[in-house]
Amino acid sequence: MKKIINLVLIFLFLAAIPIHPAHADVAPPETVPGSNINPESESTQVRMMAETVTLTISEDSADENDAVAETRAVFTMRNLGTVEETMNVRFPLSFFNGNSDGFGDFPEIDAIAVTVNGKSVSTRRESQPFLNSTSSFQERDELPWAVFEVTFPLDQDVIIEVVYNVQGFGYYPYEVFKYVLETGAGWNGTIGSAEVILRLPYEANSYNVWTQGVEGYGDATPGGVFSANEVRWRFEDLEPTFENNFQFVIVTPSLWQKVLTEDANVTKDRNDGEAWGRLAKAYKEIIRMPKGYLRSDIAGQGMFELSRSAYETCLGILPQDPLWLYGSAELLWAHYYYDLYFMGQPDTQNLLPTTLARLQTALKIDPNLQLAKDLLLQISYSLPSAVQQNEDGSFTLLGLTATPVPPTRIAEQATSTSTPAVTIPTPTYSMGVNTPEPVSAPTPLCGSAFLLPALFGMYIFTKHQR
Repeated sequence: MKKIINLVLIFLFLAAIPIHPAHADVAPPETVPGSNINPESESTQVRMMAETVTLTISEDSADENDAVAETRAVFTMRNLGTVEETMNVRFPLSFFNGNSDGFGDFPEIDAIAVTVNGKSVSTRRESQPFLNSTSSFQERDELPWAVFEVTFPLDQDVIIEVVYNVQGFGYYPYEVFKYVLETGAGWNGTIGSAEVILRLPYEANSYNVWTQGVEGYGDATPGGVFSANEVRWRFEDLEPTFENNFQFVIVTPSLWQKVLTEDANVTKDRNDGEAWGRLAKAYKEIIRMPKGYLRSDIAGQGMFELSRSAYETCLGILPQDPLWLYGSAELLWAHYYYDLYFMGQPDTQNLLPTTLARLQTALKIDPNLQLAKDLLLQISYSLPSAVQQNEDGSFTLLGLTATPVPPTRIAEQATSTSTPAVTIPTPTYSMGVNTPEPVSAPTPLCGSAFLLPALFGMYIFTKHQR
């Protein structure tokens, strides 16, 4: 009882906090981004005629929830001056602008391989001043560089290739990678042509590569062209600034591989209820953000429909499985609460009663199913008019007979803000077709009514679920 009273006091305290649009939480530590090579001196007649940068993504062998990008940057350089130039070319081993990882640490790329015209060259580590950048502020005076000497004859192409690995960063189920083009601004003139390639171990699409603003991560670089397992960006005569730096946000490879595996399983056996459930859960993991709300762009909405459809098929085959009943209820609750209730939208599909009915059925089958109890507890704090916890720990499901009224303030905001029309794709289980292009969508709100359910959502999110 004391614990319940304390939680109620917390809820009342949070209820006094004004509601504001959601902002990103403290981000996880960043890893060193890939970067263009830079001349040690700004007074050079050598131009970067072309560059091709390829980030090949793979699962991190040390942790299946992480990813690694082998970064291969090939630069075609040409001396446009009147005399041969020999200079030190340098590559930043840490954050090129003197920044830390956001937590006061300065990680480094631990190994690079460099070739010049196909021949391996040795590098040495030197501490030198960082490159001035308008994108951030300075946190230290010098940073480590990999330095190697190159001779640039007149009117001859010199091919420099730099290869190294970088780890992604971010919150599961997403991995973030960056590549810095602005460090190439020190060469003569513009970059003649540039191509940046993100290469995945499977087909790339807007379900597994986020190509717009990302809650908690900032903007992903738009404009990429999807082709097979790659996304490509091309530029001509580029004078690179910090605005041209790249950020890639992808689904963690191990999770997307689960989607592909279960897709193959249900294709092989349409009556495999467990495979349908695992497929539904994989999609749900992709779209469910750490605070509990769902990814809201059109690709996220498409995956919601894929997840819901897979859960329905699963429950049609396994109607008495309490864990899959819970898993479906968790998905429907997140959609109802954040996308409908908080936005002042009507529940035309009866998502709330369906959610509560499935939790009720799950607990009838397994009265000790803690996941279902935890979700009902979360609902009771988020929507007391829908679920009431009794003195004996049981729950009264008021939402099965009454429709909760959305908070007035949120409803007013929702009606005064136009929502762009979107088209949800018909669920298909061949990821090479019907893949939507992302469009802008409203960002979930946070505040007094958001924070408490988010805390419960974070708690439940870390548990094993279905």
